[in-house]
Amino acid sequence: MRKGLLTIAGIAAVAVAIVGISATYVVHQTEQALVLQLGEPRKVVKEPGLHFKLPFIQNVVFYDNRVLDFDADVQELIASDQKRLVVDSFARFRIVDPLRFYQAVGSEAVVRARLDSIVNASLRNVLGSVPLATVLTSQRAELMAQTAQIVNGEAKSFGIEVLDVRMRRVDLPEANSQAIFSRMRTEREREATELRAQGAELAQRIRSRADRERTVLLAEARREAQIARGEGDATASKIFADSFGQDAAFFDFYRSLQAYRVALGNSDTTMLLSPNGEFFRYFGSDGTLNLPGGNGAAPAAPAPAPAG
Repeated sequence: MRKGLLTIAGIAAVAVAIVGISATYVVHQTEQALVLQLGEPRKVVKEPGLHFKLPFIQNVVFYDNRVLDFDADVQELIASDQKRLVVDSFARFRIVDPLRFYQAVGSEAVVRARLDSIVNASLRNVLGSVPLATVLTSQRAELMAQTAQIVNGEAKSFGIEVLDVRMRRVDLPEANSQAIFSRMRTEREREATELRAQGAELAQRIRSRADRERTVLLAEARREAQIARGEGDATASKIFADSFGQDAAFFDFYRSLQAYRVALGNSDTTMLLSPNGEFFRYFGSDGTLNLPGGNGAAPAAPAPAPAG
């Protein structure tokens, strides 16, 4: 008897626990809840904590209360100047009306699919009304704000609020990119060739200027050297003239000695001259050297005998 009572009590406790668990639910601070009764919405709960519901006939659907990210599909658009561009965009949204959200889309997967078409259509309309150059300037922020306003206006019917729409990346199509890169490369090569030509021209101009200055300096140096040499020769000639002008005969004798030194200095010199010629006028018949002025004779310096 007692054992049967314990069994009944245990079953009752389990039933009470099951009913208690079924009658309560917890809303996390990052969530919001929608209470459904046999599939029909009954209550929206946004306050976090422990809440109660009718067991078994009511269930709870939880939705995120935080700002959610959405990545739109990459699409190719045409700007107003007929330039094609590839846009990679994203959006941020938040579920603000769980009841309308449940009635319109039911789940995040469905609303993301709907948002993808809305965001792409809005970007196509906004970016298609401006040229490509505008998209690449600081006016992009205004275009994104305009796009976010359009998307948010259409997304309100889903019970969500679109906070922001941004473009992560804006590129040209691959074919256009290659053509632009090729044109840029050609332009850079043209500029490089032009700069090299200008550098070569400047270098040639500098070399020409340096060669001209070198030629001028050398010419001036030669002129000054010739002037100095001429002045030196003139001074030497004057000194010789002053020195030997005092005794013309001795000067003639000295010049003859210089001629003898030059003509007879080499041992291999062969000369065919008459002993009585003008060249040997200072040599006597006995081989002595006749000094000018009649001051006697002096022995001649040894010299190779002339041939013949």
